[in-house]
Amino acid sequence: MPASYAYLGPEGTFTEVALRRLPEAATRELTPYVSVQSALDAVRTGEAEAAFVPIENSVEGGITTTLDELVAGAPLTIYREVLLSITFALLARPGTRLSDIKTVTAHPAAQPQVRNWLKANLPNAVWESAASNADGARLVQEGRYDAAFAGEFAAARYGLEPLETGIHDAENAQTRFVLVGRPARPAAPTGADKTSVVLWQRDDHPGGLRDLLGEFASRGINLMLLQSRPTGAGIGNYCFCIDAEGHISDRRVAEALMGLKRICLEVRFLGSYPRADVGLQDVRALRRGTSDEEFVSAADWVARCQDGRF
Repeated sequence: MPASYAYLGPEGTFTEVALRRLPEAATRELTPYVSVQSALDAVRTGEAEAAFVPIENSVEGGITTTLDELVAGAPLTIYREVLLSITFALLARPGTRLSDIKTVTAHPAAQPQVRNWLKANLPNAVWESAASNADGARLVQEGRYDAAFAGEFAAARYGLEPLETGIHDAENAQTRFVLVGRPARPAAPTGADKTSVVLWQRDDHPGGLRDLLGEFASRGINLMLLQSRPTGAGIGNYCFCIDAEGHISDRRVAEALMGLKRICLEVRFLGSYPRADVGLQDVRALRRGTSDEEFVSAADWVARCQDGRF
C-alpha cells in the first residue's frame, strides 16, 4: 500500500485542493480526517506518514486549532507549506432561494472572511460552525442547515447548487497549509526558507518579549508570524509561535536559536522548510554582518584573539 497523508476532511475541502498541489501527493494515499487534531494524531501514532492542515490565513492570522496542537501535543515537524487563494461559494440544496436561508454553516475560520457579505445579504441567518467547510456542505446535503460556505468545487460532490460565488470580504485572501510529519532532519536549505518555533518565557518580566525578539533582530532575521497562545497555566501565561526567515543551518538562525535556548524556559523547534510565498530570486538581501561568511569570520577573529594572534 502507498504511504498515507492525512488531511482535514471530508473530501472537497480547501485543504484537499491545496494538498493535491504537492507533487508527492500523487504517490500517496490521501485520507480525510474529521478534525485537525485527529489528522495530526494519525501521524503521532504512525497511522499516517504525514498530515496536511491549515495553519494561517491572511484575514485572521494563525489557525488556533492547529497552532495549539503543534504547541501542546507530542513534537511534530513542518516540512512543506502551500499557499491557496480562497474565495467562497454559498451552497444549498437544489431549489433553495436566497430568501429561504435561515441557517448557514462553515469552518470557524471562514466566518471572518465572509462576515460582511453575510451581514449585507443574509443579516438574519444564524451561523453554526462545522468541522470543515466541506463538512458544512455535507450537513446541508443531509438537511441539517440551509446553506454552507465552501469551495464551489464542493457543490457537485455533495449534490448542492451554488447560489452565489466569488464571496470574500478581503481581496486576495489566502490560506497557508503545512505538511507535518514526525521529527526528522530538516531538508537541505534552498536559500528561500522559513523556520518555525514556539517559545516559553522563563519568567514574566518587563521587556520579556523584547528580549525574545532581540535574539532575531540583532542577527537581521525578519519575522513573518508572531502569535501568542495561552499555556493553560492561568490568565497571563502565554507562549509565542514564531515564523522567521531563514533555515536552521544558517549561522544567523542557529545562533538566534541558541540564544533563545539560553533565556527561554522551553523552545520547541517546529522545522525549517521552503517558503511558498517567494522564490530564490525574490529573497531580500541579508543585512550587512549577518551572512554565514561574516559569522565564520567573526568566530575566527575571536579564536585568534584567544590564541594571542590578533
